[in-house]
Amino acid sequence: MNIVFMGTPDYARVILERILNEKINVLAVFTQPDKPVGRKQILTPPSVKQFLLDKKSDIKILQPKNLKDESIHEFLRSLNPDFIVVAAYGQILPQAVLDIAPCINLHASILPKYRGASPIQSAILDGESETGVCTMLMEAGLDTGDVLEVAKTSCLDKTSGELFDELAIMAAELIISTLRNFNQITPIKQDDESATHCKKITKQMGLVGFDDENFYNKYLAFTPWPGIFTKTGLKILNLKKSNLSGKVGEILSINKQSFVVATKNSAIEIFTLQESGKRSVSATDFINGKRLKVGDIFES
Repeated sequence: MNIVFMGTPDYARVILERILNEKINVLAVFTQPDKPVGRKQILTPPSVKQFLLDKKSDIKILQPKNLKDESIHEFLRSLNPDFIVVAAYGQILPQAVLDIAPCINLHASILPKYRGASPIQSAILDGESETGVCTMLMEAGLDTGDVLEVAKTSCLDKTSGELFDELAIMAAELIISTLRNFNQITPIKQDDESATHCKKITKQMGLVGFDDENFYNKYLAFTPWPGIFTKTGLKILNLKKSNLSGKVGEILSINKQSFVVATKNSAIEIFTLQESGKRSVSATDFINGKRLKVGDIFES
């Protein structure tokens, strides 16, 4: 079996590694261009490329800005792949590419729910009890193709980072099954009427207040990025749900390693915080430094 792989972040790296371990022949890998990272803007390769460099792999790596160029189409046709496997590549595949071979996308939701760029975070934000990953035949529409196989998992009390890691492993298992059994799988057409869509996550989405009805889910959805922060720039880095209740913003208890604050419809136990421009501190150090006590309103 010969495939072309298209993917960029660590999610895709996990999938590619499993494919290679299964001795499936990867003819070429497409990934996003290197990007400047950090304060020093050091040009950094995406996870998939770095993985291949570390392995000293001889697989050809291509990083085009887009896939519109006819020379790319000709190159792909010359490879004559059995499949093109796509996992969080970050670019739209034109029809000319879709026509070369069956293009199988590994989408991190239970389609037709959460078509689009942020299925994991969106499922958490909406309080879904489960999410999953599916293999899907790609077509011109955004995540509208026929579903091949699905794997599901709980998403309760998991951060998006934890779910990304879990779903990457599940997707790696699923793509092997789909590739091996492709001719025996009956594609299932999606119900467009029940489809939902999600947008790309932006940094501003992490802004929260204690009067936010979705405070806890935002923390889960936006960890590790962009994190949650208040209008003063205070970042709340580590918390869990509490069963206490009180007025919005009220400090309900102070413990050895944490303190509990009431939100709009629940309460949260905070363990680590970081004020704007400062290092992160424990809840205890923060409470002592601000001289806060039970019953005070936490001004955020």
